[in-house]
Amino acid sequence: MNWLVQGLSSSVGKKFVMGVTGLLLCGFLAMHLAGNLLLYVGEETYNAYAHALHSQEWLIKIAEVVLLVLFVGHIALALVLTQENQAARPIDYATRQSKKDTPVLIITPDNWMFVSGVIVLLFLLLHLSEFAWNIWLTEAVKGKEPFEKARIILTDPLSTFVYIVGPAVLGFHLWHGFASAFQSLGLNHEKYTPLITWLGIIFAVLVAVGFASFPIWAWATMETL
Repeated sequence: MNWLVQGLSSSVGKKFVMGVTGLLLCGFLAMHLAGNLLLYVGEETYNAYAHALHSQEWLIKIAEVVLLVLFVGHIALALVLTQENQAARPIDYATRQSKKDTPVLIITPDNWMFVSGVIVLLFLLLHLSEFAWNIWLTEAVKGKEPFEKARIILTDPLSTFVYIVGPAVLGFHLWHGFASAFQSLGLNHEKYTPLITWLGIIFAVLVAVGFASFPIWAWATMETL
């Protein structure tokens, strides 16, 4: 077991685990987007999907915990690797000291992936608080059917802003992160890397546009509420 612990604690091992968690999160995003696209099919279909999904309460709870662990683990590894990369760079003492004095949450090209990851995590928690935990909702909204509930939430001006900006940040994160995840798994080849890069760009755009389209759909159909 020592070899496994040592391997995973190395820089290569951390990147490998980060790549795995990233691709698992991409898989979740694809499934979640596919389910929510049923909003465009119609109220009856979406409500049937939502009720079937939420009838498995134990499965939902497990999925939420696993998802949170994946997100937190992914971000924690990103922070550690960012700090290790900065510490390993051959820069002079003055520059190194300046970087030490710079808070990690200041957005720079070096830490954009970490900062955007934190933003996405906050977006996820807000999303769960509204659609899964019903924290911010009135009793009247809580009692609505899933289809109508989604439209009410998404037509709130603040929620509209959040559900457009959140997916946009997620898309930029995936733009770089998708291909990087495969590289972290050792799948880096001059023949396949360009294809993986383009697949990552397409995936990022589809995810960002797909999720950001829901508040636009909600406003466009609100007159039928």
